[in-house]
Amino acid sequence: MLSFLKPGHGETVFASNISICQRVGGIDERTLRRHISRFVELGFITRNDSGNRKRYRVRSSGGDCISYGLSLAPLLRRADELIALAQEMENSRRDRIFLRKQILTRLAHLEEHDPESTFVRETRQALRRKLSLREYRALLADTDAKCQLLSTSVDIPETTKLPANDGQTVRHQSRSEKGKKDLEEKQTGDVLKPQMLTSICDQAMSFSTNDLRNWFDIEDHARTLAPMMGIHPETFEKARNAVGARKASCAIFIMLQLGQRIRDFGAYFHSITLGQRQHQFDPAALIKRLSVSNCRTV
Repeated sequence: MLSFLKPGHGETVFASNISICQRVGGIDERTLRRHISRFVELGFITRNDSGNRKRYRVRSSGGDCISYGLSLAPLLRRADELIALAQEMENSRRDRIFLRKQILTRLAHLEEHDPESTFVRETRQALRRKLSLREYRALLADTDAKCQLLSTSVDIPETTKLPANDGQTVRHQSRSEKGKKDLEEKQTGDVLKPQMLTSICDQAMSFSTNDLRNWFDIEDHARTLAPMMGIHPETFEKARNAVGARKASCAIFIMLQLGQRIRDFGAYFHSITLGQRQHQFDPAALIKRLSVSNCRTV
């Protein structure tokens, strides 16, 4: 109905029911009448019917005007209230998604150590229902507690064993891996500048209150965003050690920019930094592709 209003022509819709049905997409006229009646009951629409139920406007010679139709003035007066409610619902939806992703990531971590875990099975069953924010936060607290118990009892520091007769070769391999990672970080920094990453990935920047001027700022912000996206801090640190801080941070920024195109942030992040797709992930190429996509949208 809002689409039928014209600037300077008031707040009344004069279109017929048939025209409104066609613009909506071909709904049944009885359905439209039922919805209009409901809007009138809720006080969003005022109906001013003429004698023959036609919708039109008449003017007197003195400029007085009578409009017969569906007035949207009550709806427009409450626009700010409705927009605020819609934003609140959207924020709640996004928060529930973030919490759900975090819970699923922790459950996967617990399942690796105990595939037959009763807690994991019951929590997954609970996630099948439509939960409130409070229920999601309670589940997240429970899974965090389980993960902490697991880390204190299982996570024993591993010591690197160097064979006595061939220690020099092993140390050489270790230095080679570190050199390879440093080279990849340098190449990422040369091809992809921090300013380009922050300008394209505006979703990640919307959560930052400060300007991100260098790779150290970007890494700190990525480390903050990771838990919000359902990525365990330990997973981020492992990825940082495996592919470098810049590449891991770029992954966080790019994933958040892609948004709903990624079904599970935690699993996707593990795949491109620690899994089989580790060597296929090219932040510079993806940012270039996003840049072209943004230009087309504009």
